[in-house]
Amino acid sequence: MSEQTAQVMFWTLRQKFVDDSVELEEKSRQVMYYSLAIGHHVGVIDCLNVALACPLDAYQQWLTLMEDADARRKMQGLLTFGEIVIDASHVNLLAPDFARLAKTAEEPWRGWSRQLLQHLQDMAHEPALYLMVRRVD
Repeated sequence: MSEQTAQVMFWTLRQKFVDDSVELEEKSRQVMYYSLAIGHHVGVIDCLNVALACPLDAYQQWLTLMEDADARRKMQGLLTFGEIVIDASHVNLLAPDFARLAKTAEEPWRGWSRQLLQHLQDMAHEPALYLMVRRVD
């Protein structure tokens, strides 16, 4: 696939194998998340859904709209490494720029920023959620 047809795909966790109907203390919740994280090494598989897809060239233009250098650098990791993970530890870094773009950018960047901001807000409430972002050639 050429640069013109390359896509950027954002996948989100579709299903979590945690019964969240029971309220857990924060310490217990963190132990549970740690157990799920190490589960990847013993055969636990995350089920992901496409949350957002955009052409690579439009993604690159989107990044030029970001004002925060650290947030932009995080998102540019996709261009360097071919994939990035966005999780709860990135919410405070990324949310301010995408909140601004959700209000001020032109389409399609405004809509994409709104979608990404919603995922970031979801992560802030549920730290087990994350986005896997990959370049698909």
